[in-house]
Amino acid sequence: GLLVIASIVALAISIFLAISYIKYNRRQNSAGKTGEEIARTILDRNGLQKIRVSKNGSILFGNSYSHYFKKVRLRRLTWQKKSVTSLAMAAQKSALAVLDKENDPDMQTRVRLTPVIYIGPLAFVPMVIIGALLDLYMFKTTNGMYTILLTAIALVFYLLSFIMSIQVLKTEKKAQQRAYDIMKENGMATDEELAMCKKLFRLYNIEYINNMVISLLE
Repeated sequence: GLLVIASIVALAISIFLAISYIKYNRRQNSAGKTGEEIARTILDRNGLQKIRVSKNGSILFGNSYSHYFKKVRLRRLTWQKKSVTSLAMAAQKSALAVLDKENDPDMQTRVRLTPVIYIGPLAFVPMVIIGALLDLYMFKTTNGMYTILLTAIALVFYLLSFIMSIQVLKTEKKAQQRAYDIMKENGMATDEELAMCKKLFRLYNIEYINNMVISLLE
């Protein structure tokens, strides 16, 4: 029941976010720059010429920054679009790279936890299957002892991933504020556009929290 209710709320939030995302993606930004150009400008101004900006069609990564691959990834929708959405997403992901360069403590914690955050949920189903196979074919137990044991271990990984995701949200919000300051200080957006960017950031955070809750309920 909780999962059904949360799923309906998640769907409503996702639809509202998509509408806002598309709405602002149709409005040209005053800087007249694409998402790629905005990201490149911010990175270069902060001495991050080594960080690449790439087009990304992946659902898993979306708009993101990778410490390990040294790149800012932008969705196809924002890559070559001169829109407010492109401005907001490119600035925020570039701000993550700036925080990384500055050795921000929250960002450093996020970098160290990244492997666990992604591997934890992915390990759940395989570990349950391995436990079942051990019970059925290797040890031929009828009480499902190994299935229960490995499921418990997998659940611990999943919960750790959930807790660590909170740290990711913390750095995302910090990068949003940094992006807002960068755009304002460098005259990259009007006051109206800055307000739109703030709205997009807020919707992004709501969706992120919502997805975390859905994941935990599942």
